[in-house]
Amino acid sequence: MKIAIASDHAGYRLKEDIKLLLRELGHEVRDFGTHSGDPVDYPDFIAPAAEAVSRGECEQGIVLGGSGNGEAMVANKVPGIRCALCHDVTTARLARAHNNANILALGQRIVGSEVARDVVRAWLETPFDGGRHERRLKKLAAVEGKMSATRERGIPHAGAAGSGRSAGTRKGRRRP
Repeated sequence: MKIAIASDHAGYRLKEDIKLLLRELGHEVRDFGTHSGDPVDYPDFIAPAAEAVSRGECEQGIVLGGSGNGEAMVANKVPGIRCALCHDVTTARLARAHNNANILALGQRIVGSEVARDVVRAWLETPFDGGRHERRLKKLAAVEGKMSATRERGIPHAGAAGSGRSAGTRKGRRRP
């Protein structure tokens, strides 16, 4: 299987470890970066990986960061992506069996290397159950279609300008 992988600086070490595991398991890996622990902005690396999965250039994807939250958010903005943030084997299995997740998000600051390896194995080995879950995925795709149409008409989405907080602030304070 061809798997896209990407991380920011906070997930870089774990990404390198997971790449080794994927190759040991016989998968082809396409690395979208980052390629060092130097600070970067995760959307610059996660979006291209998610787009490769969306276009069918890669069958699955794995994205990594400090917590995995931002990476999952970016991936889920790409049409057709169902990215699941998983911290244990159970959520990884359910993400595949019930939600047919096509991208796995992991947080290097949340899970250690051995747990991450177990999560990746479980996620890759678990098939989609289909059945009632297929119906739910069709409804999810319909919601995604409605949101795309709304954006095309220029209607602002939740969290758009005017949310009351400027970027990079916490309780109104700017980060250095």
